[in-house]
Amino acid sequence: MEKHDPHILLINPWIHDFAAYDFWAKPIGVLAIASILRMHGYQVSYIDCLDRFHPELSHTGKTGRFGKGHYLKSRIQKPEKLYDVPRNYSRYGIPASLVRKAIKERPRPEVVLVTSLMTYWYPGVIALIEIVRETLPEVPVVLGGIYATLCYDHAVNNAGADFVQCGESEAAVIELVGRLTGFAAEQRAFADDPDTYPYPAFDLQSNITYVPILTGRGCPFRCAYCASSFLNPTLRRRSPRHVVEEIAYWHKKYSVQDFAFYDDALLIDANRHIIPILEGVLARGLDVRFHTPNALHIRPLSRDMARLLFRAGFKTIRLGLETASFNDRKAMDSKVGPGEFQQAVDHLKGADFKGEAIGAYLLHGLPGQDLAELETSIKMVKSCGVRPILTQYSPIPHTALWPEAVKSSRYDLDSDPIFHNNSIFPCQKEPFSWKKVGYFMRLTRG
Repeated sequence: MEKHDPHILLINPWIHDFAAYDFWAKPIGVLAIASILRMHGYQVSYIDCLDRFHPELSHTGKTGRFGKGHYLKSRIQKPEKLYDVPRNYSRYGIPASLVRKAIKERPRPEVVLVTSLMTYWYPGVIALIEIVRETLPEVPVVLGGIYATLCYDHAVNNAGADFVQCGESEAAVIELVGRLTGFAAEQRAFADDPDTYPYPAFDLQSNITYVPILTGRGCPFRCAYCASSFLNPTLRRRSPRHVVEEIAYWHKKYSVQDFAFYDDALLIDANRHIIPILEGVLARGLDVRFHTPNALHIRPLSRDMARLLFRAGFKTIRLGLETASFNDRKAMDSKVGPGEFQQAVDHLKGADFKGEAIGAYLLHGLPGQDLAELETSIKMVKSCGVRPILTQYSPIPHTALWPEAVKSSRYDLDSDPIFHNNSIFPCQKEPFSWKKVGYFMRLTRG
């Protein structure tokens, strides 16, 4: 490889957890960085430790409904601090031998960029960086992503990276990588103009069964349990034209049919954003399916909006209800009021959404949560003919609810992000009952 073409290796690490599943989950951030680097003249390669379709697996992952599917799973030793959790702990992703082989087969990089997602998945990050250190001992390793941002000090002290990048790396990557490689490139992608960013490099994957879409970053709401305002302090959006062109690109060039919106505020300011996006999709006659795993805000779901969502091809509608109790709701969020949920459901059903197409997220495991209210919320959602979906609360640093979570937890949340794991219900104090957890899970299905 010529000197003027520095090679950068980007890696998506394993998940170490009690459970994991590919619900349209791809590392948009690191794949966006890959595209930005290519735009600026760098050679890039990519290793996805979660690759369900790795060509050397004895059986490649089966594609489930709408492109989702199971990761390869290998049972590993449970972290010592979670010894009391009566569940098996696993590494999700390809074997370590295939990761080592992939690193050796790629051109030797000048920098390795590693991303991170959930704070409590950091053991998989550390395990990966250890392998990079063994295989490429002289190459600088940069860690970015959500864990690196929310738990910066822990990442600096424990992850083993040479550099830990806090915040949005897309804006800083050209300067940082240029400093490490000595390669000068004029900045062509700007954070204040998202249309200057190229599409994330999903083409680097073994297989593209779906594409996650971000039409913007940030959210005008300041929900007590959410870190969106810390990770993305301002709401910045791509133009509707740019979004429609991306959807058309993946659909026409790679035959992608399923797209998952991961915006925190997709329906906000609808007349200038989501409406022209969906009208553009319809005008181009794109035969696509849309999903909303990150949840839609309920208040903007008018009759006309519901009809547009249906016509445009939305198949999986998830609503961010969180709780059906409105007594102290303002302390948690202000995004939905009494009666608005039922009204939104009526509009969706009137637009011909049926059965499993509509689901409502309910938070389970909040600090000091009244479980009687949770039971009431589940029953209310079911009475509306909607599927209740329990989302287990994960305490997140830099959120308004964090101090209360620390006080409420039976673990020392400040000491180790491993305790942020929502699977262990960290903010429900003793006597904690797994039997009670099972009761609520069954209640959503019964």
